[in-house]
Amino acid sequence: MKKMFILMMLGMFSASLFAYSDSDMDGVDDSRDKCPNTPLTDLVDINGCTKKSLVSSHHFDIIIGANYAGSNYASLNQTDTYSSSLQIDYYYKNFSLQASTSYYTTNGDGYSENGLNDSFLGASYQFKPLKSFSLRVGAGVLLPTYDTALNNNNTDYTASLNASYALGKVNIFGGYIYTMINDDDIAGTVAYQNTNAFSGGLGYYVTNKLYLSGAYNTSDSIYAGVEKIRTVSAYGYYSINMHWFTTFSYAYGLSDSASDQAASVKLGYYF
Repeated sequence: MKKMFILMMLGMFSASLFAYSDSDMDGVDDSRDKCPNTPLTDLVDINGCTKKSLVSSHHFDIIIGANYAGSNYASLNQTDTYSSSLQIDYYYKNFSLQASTSYYTTNGDGYSENGLNDSFLGASYQFKPLKSFSLRVGAGVLLPTYDTALNNNNTDYTASLNASYALGKVNIFGGYIYTMINDDDIAGTVAYQNTNAFSGGLGYYVTNKLYLSGAYNTSDSIYAGVEKIRTVSAYGYYSINMHWFTTFSYAYGLSDSASDQAASVKLGYYF
């Protein structure tokens, strides 16, 4: 009789195990789960619906870079500029903040100079009206940390709009940046102007770690009377692991006002 009772209890326990099903492993049986497929990182209520995500919406990255630009502007001596850059970004959901600066060394015909370039502080917000389409609006300030004798030591302001449309592994993108130049003209020497910059191109996700793109870019010069700066560029992003990533870019000048060629390699850490 005792053996029969034990077998009955084991049978009932086994039946209850086989009857229980929890597809999203949130601790709530599928028959009572009103929110199926919740992420493993979510805390759920008795109905299986998210109460709180254990994954923070706050993220940062730090990016260091090495950059090169060779100038062929006809009215200037041929110069090569090398710079090291530092960029820090903060992300909260669709909102982001950015701070960046760089230190340059320029070598020309019989002269050289070095120092800080202008530093940038900015903010942006991304909208996704469609799953495959996104818009990012931004604003920022260019702080006059670049020391020069040409009176361009005032704070400048920028506004930007970028759009991206995804078609499978391909994305089409374009951008616009308006910069309000507040530098003081030097009579008979230089006159400054506000600038408009446009870019557009195609990108391709080669793998889930590697992204490549090409773009055409055009921008006004900050100097009045100088032809537009036109370049074509290539860009790559590679995710080393969940924290480390690297980017690389190359640009070729199509106008005399552009750098003959420019390249950069950057290493970033995301947390």
